[in-house]
Amino acid sequence: MPILNALPGRFFAHSRSARLSRGLATIAPSSAFHIPVIDFSKFRTATTPAEKKATADEIVGAFKTAGFVYLAKHGISDAVVQRAFLESKQFFGLPQEVKDSMAWADPRSNRGYVTIGRERVTQSKDAAAIAAMRQKAPDYKESMEIGRDWDSVWPNQWPKTEVLPSFKPFMLDFFQTCHELHMVVMRSIALGLDLQEDFFDSKIDKQCHNLRLLSYPAIKRALLDKDANQARAGAHSDYGTLTLLFQDQVGGLQVQHPHTGEYIAATPIPGTIVINVGDLLSRWSNDLLRSTLHRVVAPPAKAISETEAMTPARQSIAFFSNPNFDAEIECLPNCGTSPKYPPVNTEKYIVGRLADTYS
Repeated sequence: MPILNALPGRFFAHSRSARLSRGLATIAPSSAFHIPVIDFSKFRTATTPAEKKATADEIVGAFKTAGFVYLAKHGISDAVVQRAFLESKQFFGLPQEVKDSMAWADPRSNRGYVTIGRERVTQSKDAAAIAAMRQKAPDYKESMEIGRDWDSVWPNQWPKTEVLPSFKPFMLDFFQTCHELHMVVMRSIALGLDLQEDFFDSKIDKQCHNLRLLSYPAIKRALLDKDANQARAGAHSDYGTLTLLFQDQVGGLQVQHPHTGEYIAATPIPGTIVINVGDLLSRWSNDLLRSTLHRVVAPPAKAISETEAMTPARQSIAFFSNPNFDAEIECLPNCGTSPKYPPVNTEKYIVGRLADTYS
C-alpha cells in the first residue's frame, strides 16, 4: 500500500485531538496515547547487530509504554491477507446449521465454531459473574478457532472439502506464516530485552497457538444501546505472548490509555498488523512489557429509518501466539530481582482463562 512508505518511524496518534493531513498522522502532544508504526523490514534485512538492535529497541520501547505496535513491511503480502479475509467471509456465510456442526466444545481443545453470544471476554475470573454478563450482554460476534493441525488429541474442525475446497489448505498455510512472523518478532523482543536473540526459540516452537477468524455481523444500534456493557468484544487483555491482529477498514478496536483509563481508537492502517503483548509475556517480563486492556466497539451506525440505525459488519483475524504448553513462565533473568508472580505453566494458565471465558 502506498501509505506505508510514509508511515514507518512515525507515531500514529489516537487521541481526540489527532487529525489526518495529506494522508499522514499528525503527531499528538507528548502526553497523548500513541501506538508507533514500526518498519519491520529494517530488522529482517539488517546487516549489522546494531541495525537489528535499533529496531528491537523501538519495538520493546513501544511494548513498555503502550503494549501495542503497528508493524509495517512485516513480510506477509497484501494478497495473502486479502485472501485470508475472503476465505473467512466465505466460512461465515455458510448456513448456520453447517457452522453449528463444528461447534467449539472444550477449553483445552479451543477449536471450532463459536456462535454469537457464546463468548464473553472480560478481565473477571469469577465464573458466575462472567455467566451473568454473558446472559445480560454477550459479545456480539462469531468466530472460528484453528490450532495446530497435527494434534491427534485435539483435532481441528473443518468444513467439508466439497463445501469450501480451499479453506483448510489456505488456513494451515496462513497459520504457519503467522507462526514464523511471531518467531521473528519474539527474536526482536529478546534483543530489545538484552537477551540472546534465540532466547525464546525453544520455548515457542511447538506452535501452541490459536488462529481466530472473527465476524461481527451488522446489528441495529438499538440492540447495542440496550445495555451500557454491550459490546462487540468486551474489555480484556490477551492471554499468551503476542497477538497479531489483521483488521479490515471498518474499525472498532479501542485500546485503553494505561494512565487515564480512556479508550482510544486503534484506527486501521492499510498494510500493517496490529501486534500487542499478552498476559504471559507481560508476566515473563515482570510487567516490564505491558499487556494493555482493549475492546471492540461498534463503529458509527448508518440510519436505516427515522428511528433506527444499523452498524456495519466487521471482519478481523487474530493470531494468538502462545508459549509452548509445557513451558514454565517465570521472571526473565534481567527483568528485576523481585518477581511479582510465581512461576506458572502455560497450558494451565491459558486453559483456565478459556474455561472462565466460555463456562
